[in-house]
Amino acid sequence: MLLPAALAALGLAACVAGPNFVTPAAPRAAQYTAAPLPNLESGEQRLDGALVEPAQWWTLLHSPNLDSTIGVALAANRALAAARARLSEAQELSGASEAGRYPRAELDASAGRQKYGAAFLGPEQLPPFTFYSIGPAVSYTFDYTGGVRRTIEQQRALTDYQEHELDAAALSVSGNVAMQALTAAAARSQIESLEALLAEDRNNLNLVQDAFAAGGASRVDVLNAQSQLANDETLLPPLRGELSAADNALALLLGQSPGAWTAPQFTLVEFTLPPRLPLAVPSEVVHRRPDILAAEAQLHAATAAAGIASANLYPQISLTASASLQSATLHALFERSAAAGGLTGSLAAPLFDHGALRARQRAATDAMHASLADYEQVVLSSFGQVADALEALDHDQELLSSEQRAAATAADNLALTRESYSAGNSGVLQVLEAQRQEQQARLGLVRAQALRLQDTVRLLLSLGGGIPQA
Repeated sequence: MLLPAALAALGLAACVAGPNFVTPAAPRAAQYTAAPLPNLESGEQRLDGALVEPAQWWTLLHSPNLDSTIGVALAANRALAAARARLSEAQELSGASEAGRYPRAELDASAGRQKYGAAFLGPEQLPPFTFYSIGPAVSYTFDYTGGVRRTIEQQRALTDYQEHELDAAALSVSGNVAMQALTAAAARSQIESLEALLAEDRNNLNLVQDAFAAGGASRVDVLNAQSQLANDETLLPPLRGELSAADNALALLLGQSPGAWTAPQFTLVEFTLPPRLPLAVPSEVVHRRPDILAAEAQLHAATAAAGIASANLYPQISLTASASLQSATLHALFERSAAAGGLTGSLAAPLFDHGALRARQRAATDAMHASLADYEQVVLSSFGQVADALEALDHDQELLSSEQRAAATAADNLALTRESYSAGNSGVLQVLEAQRQEQQARLGLVRAQALRLQDTVRLLLSLGGGIPQA
């Protein structure tokens, strides 16, 4: 009786297993920004679509300290260790799901004492008896609806998701290490500039005090020089705090306690600004960025889940074969006459569940549509990040040129003002104002240099980077 039902169900197999996953088409966008980027087209730093990004993206900065620090972070970071464990878990679950393709064998052993009621066999009555049974049973569920296949497909997609999540975590760790290293280097460079400036402030104060003692300066001039020194000294603590915070963040990224690890002495001069930057087109970025690939894997898993929900609407057909040894006495259990066996086929079909299975199918379809929207949003966000990084770099070149001119002009102005002061043609206030302008220009130049390096890192990361070996 099961055969006709099984054959009829097999005929429906092609249309009940749910939708097949299709990789979303690559976007047709040809560029990231609406406006041109003149400074990246003809400036000191240019984009090169033919340049292949190295497997370890940070090597473009040519900093041995950064290379070794990122290497330690990729090996010891706790978030990466958790991501590796989740990937291993998903791989094991994927292997376990493969078992659904094959028959299942079990060994069943039982013993008990049974007494039947008087009405069980009519006029025949059996006294209470003891029984023993042992033997294997093999069962197999026919996957004509594709439910098992979709379950395996779903688990493989979830494994892919965890693998891409591991790649994304490794990329994030390497990027965070680079950004904190640049933050520390920028703070250290600003501290060095400020310490040099404070030395000049002290020299100016000594100069004014000598002039005051000789009657060539007023008490107000001395107070102005002291005020300038005190104000400049207030700029150091925040920078030292910023440096300490960056070093502490680096320690955590390397899986260390801040008190148990000493950060390298990063400086801006040890980083080389890449003169050419790789620029992958949008259709390539969707196949490189691990967060996009992870979203695609989630969409694949949601599509498979919709297939599982569709398969659950149809009857489940299974076949069970058993062979056992049965006896009413333990000593006769292994005699030839104790052999027994059976073959059972079963069909379980849902009849009425108040619409639960249909509701679950619709919910799975809605979840699939939500995953598709999430995927599209991740793609759009990634393009936005690339556009932000490109435009920031374009403005960085303009800013750096302006800061360089400002620093050169301020330095010349300070030198001339000091000469004028020494000749008695200007007062101490002019010297202090020139010094303040030179200080601001010097610090602005350091910030502009650090910002361009940081935005370079942001661009490399937004393009997907060379995926680090986690």
